[in-house]
Amino acid sequence: MRHFLTGTELNSDDLHAVLDRAAALKLAPRSSDVLDGRTVALIFQKPSTRTRVSFEAGVVEMGGHPMVLRAGDMQLGRGESLRDTARVLGRHVAAVGVRTHADSELEGLAAEDQLPVFNMLTQNAHPCQVLADLLTLREAFGALEGLKLVYVGDGNNMARSLHDMGRIAGVEVVLSTPPEFTLDGVENVADPHTAVAGANAIYTDVWVSMGEEDTADARRAALGPYRIDDALLDAAAPGAIALHCLPAHPGEEITESVLYGHRQHIWDQAENRRHAQKAMLEWLLAG
Repeated sequence: MRHFLTGTELNSDDLHAVLDRAAALKLAPRSSDVLDGRTVALIFQKPSTRTRVSFEAGVVEMGGHPMVLRAGDMQLGRGESLRDTARVLGRHVAAVGVRTHADSELEGLAAEDQLPVFNMLTQNAHPCQVLADLLTLREAFGALEGLKLVYVGDGNNMARSLHDMGRIAGVEVVLSTPPEFTLDGVENVADPHTAVAGANAIYTDVWVSMGEEDTADARRAALGPYRIDDALLDAAAPGAIALHCLPAHPGEEITESVLYGHRQHIWDQAENRRHAQKAMLEWLLAG
């Protein structure tokens, strides 16, 4: 049984095959019937816009039924075990996606091996977003191998997944964060203007994520130099593009002129969530 928890379950051949299939599904959105007559459970324990919309629309395009379950809808929220929850879901649905806080919750469901489990976002990983990011890069530059992507800002789940999955895809991923926000075990270039030299794409995420509101002012002060603006793009390779997983806060991690300007592919990323996730579901369910 396959699971998609961090994205590192895919080797290079698998990853490129998923991206090939995503590109084909973008051209013919209703060409897959893998989910015909089947249900996919989508458990949301954190708020969502792009993840919920893209998964619901994508499952429908594949002929399936998306069953959206919120935190308060299930006995899981009242103490029922992950083991029991997995055993129940396995009797009714083809796969389950989870958007939650602790990675251990997702890992616990997968460990029961009752049905395929996929990660819609956890504290340490956001692999579905990176599938869309890689598809967007491939569309923009024609191929992934040899590209340089620089992530600037907070060393969070997005940075981790970009680093881990980018390497599998053949992309050089460089992280540039303040010293207090680095990722363990990952090389960091503290100066963003030094980091982006030769970069084909510069990527960022929000500075204040859910649950970090109490430290918002300190985070904004530390992350101020890591904003994507025209000057940072100018320091990258000619034709460099800006990327962002959204939601964005114009004037903080990215300027309004970049977010809505001609040097970004951010809205392509948001669309590509649907196509990339459909290809992932095929890999998960059909092999």
